[in-house]
Amino acid sequence: MDKPAAPERISDAEQAVMEALWTRSPLTAAEVADAVGADRGWSLATVKTLLSRLTAKNAIVAQPDGRRFLYSPLIARADFVGQESRRLLDRLFGGRAASLVAHLAEAEELTERDLNEIETLLKELRK
Repeated sequence: MDKPAAPERISDAEQAVMEALWTRSPLTAAEVADAVGADRGWSLATVKTLLSRLTAKNAIVAQPDGRRFLYSPLIARADFVGQESRRLLDRLFGGRAASLVAHLAEAEELTERDLNEIETLLKELRK
């Protein structure tokens, strides 16, 4: 089965909906609203708008179930993280992961634990 094409850019609000669907799916619009709406002060209408946008972007699918729809993600969370990571690297660091790591190290955003984990990952990649 072919992997779906990468959807258009997903906004932060849309990502909150995606997180609910990645956690459990399929969900109805009301179930998505229960999962994410209360914390953000979103109404059911707002959640339905976000679901419509995600459907139009081919990030989710809506399947009829009687008088309602059941929503499921079309892209895996890991694929989304990969796409967003690539966008960040390309936009801010010229596509170079080393530049990102150097920036974090210079800004003292990396802990000793972070550095050890990066070192371990790099050693594993060289095997």
